[in-house]
Amino acid sequence: MIIFRMKLLVALIILGVSLYFAYLVKNRILEFQFRVEKEKFPVLNILSNVAYISIAIIGVLTSLNIMGVDITTLVVGVGIIGLAVGFALKDIISNITAGIMIMLYSPFRVGEYIRVSGYEGKVVEINLRYTVIEREGSKILVPNATMFKNIITISKV
Repeated sequence: MIIFRMKLLVALIILGVSLYFAYLVKNRILEFQFRVEKEKFPVLNILSNVAYISIAIIGVLTSLNIMGVDITTLVVGVGIIGLAVGFALKDIISNITAGIMIMLYSPFRVGEYIRVSGYEGKVVEINLRYTVIEREGSKILVPNATMFKNIITISKV
């Protein structure tokens, strides 16, 4: 019984320390918002959340392992589920990834006039999934994967 209590105490300490560390890392990443352009805030939010969740998961798995739970099957199961979800959400994930790259590299900015894949207009918004361009009163939502894979012409109007 004493060994179980010691394992539980160590597991809880490791879990608490990992969650606190995850919180610190997340806040440290979010501090960069004061140093980057406003358009890159969503990228920092995603990065901070991924860091927090990753560190928290490592802490939970380590705590479970200390308690004697065999985490091998759990990790394999999560990996298989992740693979299936990745295939199911392939297009969405590619658009989000392309959106992050567009926000980081800024090949064009809001307010510029662009032409890509037969669409042209003034960029009014760049979000994680779409780039919104406006032409003659209508808005066109161009998936970011299209923006990332095709030639973009930026015009001075």
